Amino acid sequence: MPGTREGILNKLVAWVLNEPTAIFWLAGMAGTGKTSIAVTLSRMLEKEPAVMMGGGFFCSRSAGSIARTDVRRILPTLAGLLAGHSLEFARALAVELEEDLRIGHKPVTEQMGPLLRKPLAALSETTLPLIFLIDALDECHDQLELAQLIKDIAEFRSDAKVQVKFILTSRPEMHIRGTPIADSRFSSILSLHTISEAEVNSDIRLYIERNLEDCSPDASWYTTHDVDALLKLASGLFIFASTVMKHILARGGVRGRVERLKKATAAVGVGTAATATLGKIYEMIIVEALQSGQLDTDELQQVKRVLACILTARTSLSIQALAELMVMEPADLRDSLERLHSVVYLPTEDAEPGLRTLHASFGDFLCDAGRAPQNMHIDAALGHNELAQGSLTRMAQSDLCFNISRSGSSYQRISQPLQVDWIPLSLIYACIHWAHHIDASSDIPVLELSIGKYFCPKLLFWLEAMIVLDKVDCSASLLRIASLAVRVLVLVSSIQF
Repeated sequence: MPGTREGILNKLVAWVLNEPTAIFWLAGMAGTGKTSIAVTLSRMLEKEPAVMMGGGFFCSRSAGSIARTDVRRILPTLAGLLAGHSLEFARALAVELEEDLRIGHKPVTEQMGPLLRKPLAALSETTLPLIFLIDALDECHDQLELAQLIKDIAEFRSDAKVQVKFILTSRPEMHIRGTPIADSRFSSILSLHTISEAEVNSDIRLYIERNLEDCSPDASWYTTHDVDALLKLASGLFIFASTVMKHILARGGVRGRVERLKKATAAVGVGTAATATLGKIYEMIIVEALQSGQLDTDELQQVKRVLACILTARTSLSIQALAELMVMEPADLRDSLERLHSVVYLPTEDAEPGLRTLHASFGDFLCDAGRAPQNMHIDAALGHNELAQGSLTRMAQSDLCFNISRSGSSYQRISQPLQVDWIPLSLIYACIHWAHHIDASSDIPVLELSIGKYFCPKLLFWLEAMIVLDKVDCSASLLRIASLAVRVLVLVSSIQF
């Protein structure tokens, strides 16, 4: 929102233009607004004539893509983005890729030289600082690879004339604090919890007031006391303000908004910690969503199943695709989430990908038995069980078939990449991710039977599909992952040629 976080943004821009350190670490707990700052800063630097914005990578557990938590995707992404800005860099990068096309899949310690350091040395002399931004490092899964990436960034040296700077944001987790990112010799550090309470509250108040004002020309439905109460409850958490505003203004007329506003301001007592406050808001949203609709036991279980699948899906699915994997109607799936839209993003169209939680903290809340309501605690294994079984039964359907590539002849080589718009998203997901869900499942005996019944007869068709999807190089590893989770015999004994 314009007018918020101006002090922090000004500090970041001043560092970019004037400070010698190569790293700026913006640290803060979940929900303090790190990603919002990073997004705004990226847009500002794109327009800043005194710097060159090389690219940004936004890590995210709630974005609906496993790639957004993969440390090995970061440097290849940044290199690709910079290549789009600089022809000199692109040509030098192409030379490196010709020597090793698999560099993007190797450990990060092997990526820095070929993907950034060597191509940057080919750039002509320039006085503009080159800026890379990596947001939410703590949301990457591999802590050892992440520590190595931060070490490589801190030790980054290039023969190029250009000054290279990295802006990094993360929670102050122990495995991150133990890297050179916390060393003042390498980093300028700004912890969001050190920002004055007055500055933070001023921004959150502005956000709350504008949202309340914009929803209705008649401002009489809320009072200054209501704004003060919400501000106090937020305790410096921007995610609280964002979540509670979505919930209060979600639907209905003034009467409904007033009722939700009253419940929100009464949700917790004075002095409650900010994270507990957010948990209480999540609990209030869940209770209202599930009780007001008078859900029976089966309907409640369906909501839990859907949420579990959203939280464990390895990529962002559409409502249509998830419904097909769960063997239910898209309308029923949408109905089960309709009253949770302040914490779950529902794409407008059923076929549009993007179904996900709005913030990773909501998934953390649901999966924590000590915080989630007893009837809504979700074990991640539930989602893996659903998606593993759903993927196997999805591949058993008739559209995974001979000549899924639609080739004119079996002698014709399949060119890559193909536009595979005739293959449904649910089938694509099932083919690529089934083994990972089996590996994380708690329902192995049932899945052993399903592999023999559904997958083994389709093995050759699956391999053809993986070729079409340009994922055939993953096939062996997927079979290996599955064989470690279930009896190897199942994968081979039931195949009928």
